[in-house]
Amino acid sequence: MFPVLMKVGPITIHTYGFMMALGVAFGLWFVYVQTKKRGLPAVKIIDMAFYTIIISLIGAKLVLFIGNMSYYIKYPAELLTLARSGGVFQGGLVAGLVFALWYLRKHKIPTWKAADIIAPAIALGHGFGRIGCFSAGCCYGRACSTPWGVTFTSEYAHNLTGIPIETSIHPVQLYESGLNFINFIVLFIILKKKKLDGVVFSFYIINYSIIRYFTEFYRGDHSEKAILIDHTSPYLSLTLPQLFCILGIIAGIGLIFFFKKKKERAE
Repeated sequence: MFPVLMKVGPITIHTYGFMMALGVAFGLWFVYVQTKKRGLPAVKIIDMAFYTIIISLIGAKLVLFIGNMSYYIKYPAELLTLARSGGVFQGGLVAGLVFALWYLRKHKIPTWKAADIIAPAIALGHGFGRIGCFSAGCCYGRACSTPWGVTFTSEYAHNLTGIPIETSIHPVQLYESGLNFINFIVLFIILKKKKLDGVVFSFYIINYSIIRYFTEFYRGDHSEKAILIDHTSPYLSLTLPQLFCILGIIAGIGLIFFFKKKKERAE
């Protein structure tokens, strides 16, 4: 775990922020290349992506605040630092989605054609972001006795994120990172072979919801208010993100049926 990548004089570069920036850069590059190939206005879509990232960060922080309100009312400055946590990804996804839909309609860009390109880019960027989480110690796993369990030792990270040190825990951030990279590959394949606009985006919603639902079983950073059904076994518990995941799977499947019916009516 390396929460601090480097220090240059008074400037501290956190690994979390660096990996987020790397993920954003690769995601924007992917969007630019794919929009150019498909004859969409690449510059306008890149502008939209930039503003969407800002809106998404605000949405992610808002959900983080709601889920841990008592803590952040006491320590409001902690909410503004990326060194502690970027926020709740699903909150950012919803906020960014609402803004992106508005932007695409305003500029008369084919909404679902653009969404199908952006979806794999989100998965790609998220994969890098979770590596940043692992480096910083945020979004950490629960205690385990598995051979691949990891033990963190950084007091600095512990003070920032509350991650337990000298205890073997699941490297859940790496689980999710690897699954997001796999999701990117799957979505890219679907993008190249798709015959229906909107289907790539729909599968992104479904795939990520499944990924997050199961990785939640191995998270150890839940606050009491984020647990809706508390059980001694994590597999019989239900967290707020898992509820969002269930709704996401339903929404993704519903979108696929919607797009299929839309195409049938058009034909």
